[in-house]
Amino acid sequence: MRISKKCQYALKAIFELAWRNPGEPIKIHDIADAQRISPRFAEIILNELKHGGFVESRRGNEGGYLLARDTRELTVLEIIECIGGLISVASDTVKGNGGAVFPGKEAFEELWREVNNAVCEVCGNMTFAELVEFERAKRDRCAASYSI
Repeated sequence: MRISKKCQYALKAIFELAWRNPGEPIKIHDIADAQRISPRFAEIILNELKHGGFVESRRGNEGGYLLARDTRELTVLEIIECIGGLISVASDTVKGNGGAVFPGKEAFEELWREVNNAVCEVCGNMTFAELVEFERAKRDRCAASYSI
Protein backbone atom coordinates (compact mmCIF):
# COMPACT_ATOMS: atom_id res chain seq x y z
CA MET A 1 0.00 0.00 0.00
CA ARG A 2 1.24 3.42 -0.84
CA ILE A 3 -0.32 6.67 0.31
CA SER A 4 -0.25 9.17 -2.58
CA LYS A 5 1.50 12.54 -2.27
CA LYS A 6 -1.90 14.19 -2.60
CA CYS A 7 -3.18 12.21 0.37
CA GLN A 8 -0.04 12.96 2.40
CA TYR A 9 -0.44 16.67 1.65
CA ALA A 10 -4.11 16.53 2.67
CA LEU A 11 -3.09 14.99 6.00
CA LYS A 12 -0.43 17.70 6.43
CA ALA A 13 -2.93 20.47 5.60
CA ILE A 14 -5.42 19.14 8.16
CA PHE A 15 -2.59 18.80 10.68
CA GLU A 16 -1.59 22.43 10.11
CA LEU A 17 -5.15 23.57 10.73
CA ALA A 18 -5.27 21.45 13.90
CA TRP A 19 -1.80 22.62 15.01
CA ARG A 20 -2.69 26.28 14.90
CA ASN A 21 -5.71 27.71 16.64
CA PRO A 22 -8.39 25.39 15.19
CA GLY A 23 -11.12 28.06 15.40
CA GLU A 24 -9.20 30.69 13.43
CA PRO A 25 -9.11 30.84 9.62
CA ILE A 26 -5.67 30.28 8.10
CA LYS A 27 -4.71 31.51 4.66
CA ILE A 28 -3.75 28.97 2.00
CA HIS A 29 -0.25 30.38 1.56
CA ASP A 30 0.39 30.04 5.33
CA ILE A 31 -0.70 26.39 5.28
CA ALA A 32 1.33 25.74 2.13
CA ASP A 33 4.46 27.46 3.48
CA ALA A 34 4.33 25.72 6.86
CA GLN A 35 3.84 22.26 5.35
CA ARG A 36 5.95 22.77 2.21
CA ILE A 37 3.09 22.27 -0.23
CA SER A 38 2.67 24.20 -3.47
CA PRO A 39 -0.02 26.85 -2.88
CA ARG A 40 -1.92 25.79 -6.00
CA PHE A 41 -1.91 22.12 -4.94
CA ALA A 42 -2.92 23.13 -1.40
CA GLU A 43 -5.87 25.01 -2.88
CA ILE A 44 -7.00 21.93 -4.84
CA ILE A 45 -6.64 19.68 -1.80
CA LEU A 46 -8.41 22.07 0.55
CA ASN A 47 -11.26 22.38 -1.94
CA GLU A 48 -11.67 18.58 -1.92
CA LEU A 49 -11.55 18.57 1.87
CA LYS A 50 -14.17 21.32 1.90
CA HIS A 51 -16.48 19.24 -0.29
CA GLY A 52 -15.83 16.31 2.06
CA GLY A 53 -17.02 18.39 5.02
CA PHE A 54 -13.66 18.49 6.79
CA VAL A 55 -12.82 22.16 6.36
CA GLU A 56 -14.71 25.42 5.87
CA SER A 57 -13.58 28.51 4.05
CA ARG A 58 -14.16 32.14 4.87
CA ARG A 59 -13.74 34.99 2.46
CA GLY A 60 -12.24 38.39 2.99
CA ASN A 61 -9.14 39.88 4.59
CA GLU A 62 -9.53 37.81 7.73
CA GLY A 63 -10.60 34.75 5.74
CA GLY A 64 -8.97 31.44 5.07
CA TYR A 65 -9.57 27.80 5.90
CA LEU A 66 -10.50 26.28 9.24
CA LEU A 67 -11.53 22.87 10.45
CA ALA A 68 -15.22 22.04 10.22
CA ARG A 69 -14.97 19.39 12.95
CA ASP A 70 -13.37 18.92 16.33
CA THR A 71 -9.84 17.50 16.11
CA ARG A 72 -10.76 14.91 18.76
CA GLU A 73 -13.28 13.40 16.36
CA LEU A 74 -11.39 13.78 13.08
CA THR A 75 -9.39 10.68 12.16
CA VAL A 76 -6.54 10.02 9.78
CA LEU A 77 -8.61 7.30 8.09
CA GLU A 78 -11.36 9.75 7.18
CA ILE A 79 -8.92 12.02 5.37
CA ILE A 80 -7.19 9.13 3.60
CA GLU A 81 -10.53 7.77 2.39
CA CYS A 82 -11.76 11.23 1.33
CA ILE A 83 -8.71 11.88 -0.85
CA GLY A 84 -7.49 8.40 -1.79
CA GLY A 85 -10.51 6.14 -1.47
CA LEU A 86 -10.79 2.98 0.58
CA ILE A 87 -7.54 1.54 1.91
CA SER A 88 -6.47 -1.67 0.23
CA VAL A 89 -3.09 -3.23 0.90
CA ALA A 90 -3.24 -5.71 -1.98
CA SER A 91 -4.68 -5.39 -5.45
CA ASP A 92 -7.60 -7.60 -6.44
CA THR A 93 -5.38 -9.59 -8.80
CA VAL A 94 -3.06 -10.52 -5.94
CA LYS A 95 -5.95 -11.31 -3.61
CA GLY A 96 -8.23 -13.23 -5.94
CA ASN A 97 -6.34 -13.93 -9.17
CA GLY A 98 -9.53 -13.68 -11.21
CA GLY A 99 -11.37 -16.37 -9.27
CA ALA A 100 -8.77 -19.04 -10.00
CA VAL A 101 -8.09 -21.60 -7.29
CA PHE A 102 -4.48 -22.09 -6.27
CA PRO A 103 -2.71 -23.41 -3.18
CA GLY A 104 -2.67 -20.70 -0.52
CA LYS A 105 -5.46 -18.62 -2.09
CA GLU A 106 -7.66 -18.64 1.01
CA ALA A 107 -4.69 -18.12 3.34
CA PHE A 108 -3.41 -15.11 1.41
CA GLU A 109 -6.88 -13.58 1.12
CA GLU A 110 -7.19 -13.82 4.91
CA LEU A 111 -3.68 -12.40 5.41
CA TRP A 112 -4.44 -9.34 3.25
CA ARG A 113 -7.82 -8.89 4.93
CA GLU A 114 -6.16 -8.89 8.38
CA VAL A 115 -3.39 -6.50 7.29
CA ASN A 116 -5.96 -4.19 5.72
CA ASN A 117 -8.09 -4.28 8.88
CA ALA A 118 -5.03 -3.50 11.04
CA VAL A 119 -4.08 -0.48 8.91
CA CYS A 120 -7.67 0.77 8.96
CA GLU A 121 -7.86 0.29 12.72
CA VAL A 122 -4.68 2.27 13.39
CA CYS A 123 -5.68 5.10 11.05
CA GLY A 124 -9.29 5.01 12.24
CA ASN A 125 -8.28 5.33 15.87
CA MET A 126 -5.71 8.10 15.34
CA THR A 127 -7.22 11.56 15.69
CA PHE A 128 -5.64 14.84 14.73
CA ALA A 129 -5.87 15.93 18.37
CA GLU A 130 -3.62 12.99 19.25
CA LEU A 131 -1.18 13.82 16.45
CA VAL A 132 -0.95 17.44 17.62
CA GLU A 133 -0.54 16.34 21.23
CA PHE A 134 2.24 13.93 20.23
CA GLU A 135 4.04 16.64 18.22
CA ARG A 136 3.80 19.17 21.06
CA ALA A 137 5.08 16.65 23.61
CA LYS A 138 7.97 15.67 21.33
CA ARG A 139 8.93 19.32 20.80
CA ASP A 140 8.68 20.07 24.54
CA ARG A 141 11.04 17.17 25.33
CA CYS A 142 13.53 18.37 22.73
CA ALA A 143 13.40 21.99 23.97
CA ALA A 144 13.74 20.92 27.61
CA SER A 145 17.00 19.07 26.93
CA TYR A 146 18.69 22.15 25.47
CA SER A 147 21.55 23.48 27.59
CA ILE A 148 24.44 25.87 27.19
